[in-house]
Amino acid sequence: MRFLGGLTLFFYTLVFLLVGSFFIIISLELVAPEVIIDTFNTIYATTNTRMALGITGVLLIFISILVMQVALGKLQREKTIAFENPDGQVTINLSAIEDFIKRALKQLPEVKELRPTVRADKKGISILNRVTLFSDINIPETTEKIQNLVKARVQDMLGVEEPVSIRVHVVKISHKEEAAKSIKKDDKPQPPQFRGSIEYGNY
Repeated sequence: MRFLGGLTLFFYTLVFLLVGSFFIIISLELVAPEVIIDTFNTIYATTNTRMALGITGVLLIFISILVMQVALGKLQREKTIAFENPDGQVTINLSAIEDFIKRALKQLPEVKELRPTVRADKKGISILNRVTLFSDINIPETTEKIQNLVKARVQDMLGVEEPVSIRVHVVKISHKEEAAKSIKKDDKPQPPQFRGSIEYGNY
């Protein structure tokens, strides 16, 4: 696959260089129009040249389609985790694991917000947690707690012991006063609730 990728990169680079050079030559008028016309006439008149160009074009299209299919298949595989059960294969969407991590870490009072990103490849599962923490905490202890909790919950949920890499990126440190203000701002006055039956009539 690396050879195919290198070959595709070589062809694309060669084509772009030729097309770019051709545009520069035309824009700077480095070659007379008659020479360009004679070159095209020679290509059209020579069967072998036309065949070589046609084969090159078909090869480029074929390689492009093949590489696109491989890239799309790899991207799709990276979005899911698959394992075998006795009754068949089971696949888990990575977004489901991300939602599970969010719910699992709601219990931590030190964390105001958490946005996990899960990736899976042959080396194992890697999880990047972007977190907003409160200011009155110990960051090294809190991040270690997050890493241990996420790793334990994910391994217990999947039932596997594959390598799980947990990274924590603190994007913001928030004061609890700000959180309290935002909560008060979001609170809306509730209408009064009446209990019991309501009788309608003229008074």
